Amino acid sequence: MKRTTQNRFKALTSACVMVMMATVAWSQTLTWLGTLGGDWSSAFGVSADGSVVVGRSRNSTGQEIAFRWTALGGMQSLGTFGGDRSGAVSVSANGNIVVGWAYDAQGRWRAFRWENNQMQDLGTLGGNYAQALGISADGSVIVGYAADSQGRWRACRWTNGTVTALFGSDWVYPHSWARDVSDDGSVIVGAEANYDYGYGLFRAFRWRQGSKQSFTSGEAFAVSADGTVAAGRYDDIQRDCYDEYDCYYYIAGEYAFRNTQTMRLGNNSRFGHSAFDVSADGSIVVGTSDGKAFRWTQSGVEDLNVTYANLLTNGSRLISAFAISRNGRYIVGVGYNGATRRDEAFLLDTATCTPHNGDADNNGCIDDADLLAVLFAFGNTGSDLGRVDVNCDQTVDDADLLQVLFNFGSGC
Repeated sequence: MKRTTQNRFKALTSACVMVMMATVAWSQTLTWLGTLGGDWSSAFGVSADGSVVVGRSRNSTGQEIAFRWTALGGMQSLGTFGGDRSGAVSVSANGNIVVGWAYDAQGRWRAFRWENNQMQDLGTLGGNYAQALGISADGSVIVGYAADSQGRWRACRWTNGTVTALFGSDWVYPHSWARDVSDDGSVIVGAEANYDYGYGLFRAFRWRQGSKQSFTSGEAFAVSADGTVAAGRYDDIQRDCYDEYDCYYYIAGEYAFRNTQTMRLGNNSRFGHSAFDVSADGSIVVGTSDGKAFRWTQSGVEDLNVTYANLLTNGSRLISAFAISRNGRYIVGVGYNGATRRDEAFLLDTATCTPHNGDADNNGCIDDADLLAVLFAFGNTGSDLGRVDVNCDQTVDDADLLQVLFNFGSGC
């Protein structure tokens, strides 16, 4: 009688778990985010869980305005400082704080911090212009550039309502800007540029606790959570001379880079290759190459249009990937939406979670270690829980625990 009861309980448990797994398993999706009423939009930032996307869109009158998108609320205009244009560039991990730039009534672009439907002017370094381009995970450090009293762009950071220039500029590279910041705010990447001499050459920099390192020509767009991995655009600088006294420099090619690695899709062009963002651990890079959105991992460079071809209909295509969520699951950018026949912001959910039988530590044996791992994580939620989220529903709960208990001892 006891064995019969156990078998019935086991069968019932098995049926419940299998139904729950079939119901909640993740699926890959591509969401076109629409516009603010106009004919174009592009996404530049995404929250850690993919629930918030920020960017820029044309409205019904043709003005390009910053937006914040959520699955429930759709696309929301963030407005301006009285001018006719604005752009949201980055967002905190929880999606609550948005940064970017907005025009004021005098036609000057100003850096903003948006939270709880309030847009705050972050100030400048004595000049009239500023843009906020990056934000730390918790939103405490904002980076970008601000004009000084001489009109030069200066890479800077805003903390506790105060703006500070990261460093001075030498006469060859009078302008600079910061693009991204590590989680703790100690590492910042960006670029310096010489707009006042020759072609206008760029060099990428990494700033760490007051010390600047210029590490390649081009521009650094992103940095990993710990500051060890930088990604951006590498410029192939060439020198040409009419004679020994008359020489000039020029950009012969542009290539995406991750630290010392360069990457591109195919060999169709020497230009148009940039890496725009990296995952928190630096293992995944996204960007654009030859007009196609790409993703780089240790396995190489892949065209997202090929990898996710089953999600693209009506002649749609992904043009550029501008941001990736911290765990590497969500990618946002701009593509051509064949259904609406316009360039439009997209949210790609790569949904890499795979439901399993309860082997949380993936050692082939479902035992006390797996049970304890699930128990210690019980109640946690999120999209990056790992294998303790046995059924991939983004919550460690009874369903995950039951799966471990039902298969306890298997493979041991």
